[in-house]
Amino acid sequence: MKKFKFQLETLLKVTRRKKDDAEMAFAEVSRRLEGHRARLHELLQELKAGQEEYSAMTGEGHTVKVGVIVTYNNFFNWKREQIESQQQLILQTMQERQQKLKKLMELITYLKSIEQLKEKRLREYNEELLKEEQKFLDEIGLQLHIRQK
Repeated sequence: MKKFKFQLETLLKVTRRKKDDAEMAFAEVSRRLEGHRARLHELLQELKAGQEEYSAMTGEGHTVKVGVIVTYNNFFNWKREQIESQQQLILQTMQERQQKLKKLMELITYLKSIEQLKEKRLREYNEELLKEEQKFLDEIGLQLHIRQK
């Protein structure tokens, strides 16, 4: 009997490669998301440090010039804009990550279905091989039985 050959082997290989590519894309977006979150944390820390410095400077018994107040006000506004921008970037990256995850899950499902089909075809091939082998053994047994009579 001929050797087992899965007709969709090329499709299986291509799908595996696409799944690997999708996993790498998902991992890359996840790394970017973590970087964006770390940057947001840094910005929040900078804002907090600036606010603490301003509070210490404007505490009881301290006189503050208008120029210093304006400078700090500008700094706080600038930091808040950076924080809002970073939050928007995080949201966009999270959406992109969800899309990558959805595509990856679709490819995994598709790959599993092809692999299950391959396993089914291999079982059918092995069953057919066993039937042919049994038929061959039955014929040999029949010939031996006829020769003995």
